[in-house]
Amino acid sequence: MPVYNPPLRDMQFVMHEVLKVTDDFKAIPQHAETDADTINAVLEEAGKFASQVIFPLNISGDTEGCKLDQKTHEVTTPKGFKEAYKTYVDGGWAALSCDPEFGGQGLPLVVNQCLYEMMNSANQAWTMYPGLTHGAYAALHTYGTDEQKKTYLPKMTSGEWTGTMCLTEPHCGTDLGLMRTKAEPLPDGTYKLTGNKIFISAGEHDMAENIVHLVLARLADAPPGIKGVSLFIVPKFHAKADGSVGERNGIYCGGLEHKMGIHGNATAQIVIDGAIGTMVGQPNKGMQAMFVMMNAARLGVGNQSLGLTEVAYQNALAYAKDRIQMRSLTGPKAKDKPADPIIVHPDVRKMLLTAKAYAEGGRALAIFCSVLLEKAHHHPDEKVRKDSDEMLSLLTPITKAFLTDNGYNAATQCQQVFGGHGYIKEWGMEQYVRDARINMIYEGTNTIQALDLLGRKVLGNNGATLKKFGKLVGALVVEEGVNEKMAEFINPLAVLGEQITKFTTEIGFKGLQNADEVGAAAVDYLRVAGHLVFGYFWARMAQVALREIAAGNTDPFYTAKLQTARFYFAKLFPETATLMRTARAGSKVLMDTDEALA
Repeated sequence: MPVYNPPLRDMQFVMHEVLKVTDDFKAIPQHAETDADTINAVLEEAGKFASQVIFPLNISGDTEGCKLDQKTHEVTTPKGFKEAYKTYVDGGWAALSCDPEFGGQGLPLVVNQCLYEMMNSANQAWTMYPGLTHGAYAALHTYGTDEQKKTYLPKMTSGEWTGTMCLTEPHCGTDLGLMRTKAEPLPDGTYKLTGNKIFISAGEHDMAENIVHLVLARLADAPPGIKGVSLFIVPKFHAKADGSVGERNGIYCGGLEHKMGIHGNATAQIVIDGAIGTMVGQPNKGMQAMFVMMNAARLGVGNQSLGLTEVAYQNALAYAKDRIQMRSLTGPKAKDKPADPIIVHPDVRKMLLTAKAYAEGGRALAIFCSVLLEKAHHHPDEKVRKDSDEMLSLLTPITKAFLTDNGYNAATQCQQVFGGHGYIKEWGMEQYVRDARINMIYEGTNTIQALDLLGRKVLGNNGATLKKFGKLVGALVVEEGVNEKMAEFINPLAVLGEQITKFTTEIGFKGLQNADEVGAAAVDYLRVAGHLVFGYFWARMAQVALREIAAGNTDPFYTAKLQTARFYFAKLFPETATLMRTARAGSKVLMDTDEALA
């Protein structure tokens, strides 16, 4: 059976020793008194919930799956899911970082980030039920009317009601301008909606008394395309003035998708048959509110793969220490046994260290993004809010795509460590691979993230935001450039920092001549940018570890951090050279292939 131990020590290292998050919080009035001890205490309890309550349900939930009653359109979640959700709500976990005005605890978002990493490690399918509520909550908190907020946010904050994003339709995935769901205005100011949605995660379940669907639809007089899309609140049950649920609305589950992974989550086909809803924001401006949900979801999906990377690594490491097979190439290591543990073999260590490096690098990026999000929303200085939002905009597609690509790679390599046993269900590894695969697809495929990064976030403002991140890199290079002990981390980072400017300019000029050049280079470009970001954080983590060791700290944690940093820069970071070469190969070998693809 798989195991999971919450990585609290590494979370504390990133938050308090590398990023010093409480220093940032001192400038934010509502978090000025939040200290490291408070954060650590909350996360210790969060780790217990993840490892003791929902982790034991992961394999059984995957085996059982969800069941739809075709007559009532009700969905039953796997055994134990509903009870675990009640424990989650009773423990106040749903309200952790929500607005106190609506019953939230108001803790910094970084606490929620770490809670969700642990829950994703423990049980991604279960975690998606409360997780999707956060995106819907954020959209309503930003664009909802006072009445809408009063009606829905307290219940969503407490976890009594969950939320969804109803975007995709059978004939259109990401191209939402093609959607056909219709909204007809009614005399009382509400709207009657009709249409069909698919791939709606947590779209129907028995874990909460109500589900608040946020539905994209089109008014009859709306302009064509994406500029004619509006957003509506369409609850499963109508909400009464006293906060209780009323009559059933005309929105229900018509079927469940049969999927490769995340079997414990109900991925629903949603039928909207004259359902009554209220508009969020302005007519034909639904994409504004939708992107609040979508950006939250993209960060959340990156966090899902971060969680899977960590738990896959933990189990592969434990197996590699225990499983004996063959002898070390340099002679027997376990002389009292007939063979050596497979962890002595170089390639097994490479697979393990790949997962470890991607998990710890991803954790640093995810926590950094949560602090940026906090500052973008709550910092009293308008310039800080704007700068933080701009940097987060750049890092969001990297967080979504780089972490999910890495997560699938890591899960597959960790499965490989198990050999044939990794292919067998009882060990849990094949489930991590299956579950990780969806994260590269939904909330905008990773190719779409790459196009967003290169086309909109980089070339769209002539590299201005990328240069701002480059200044962070440059400052670290200046600070540590003469430190010989940091050279193995700083030198490759400095070189890539210089190369990416020329690389970006080159692609931009080629793209002006032929837009397909951007499309051909985008995926490779995102991975190069991802390594620049990871390289920056790994250099900072190595910097802290070296200082602690120099100060006489004998905690093996710091030696381990340095060893992982060396592995990352020696074995993973050099991928950038190949990526830049393949990106420069251009679009012709892709587009001038009609006969090859006939």
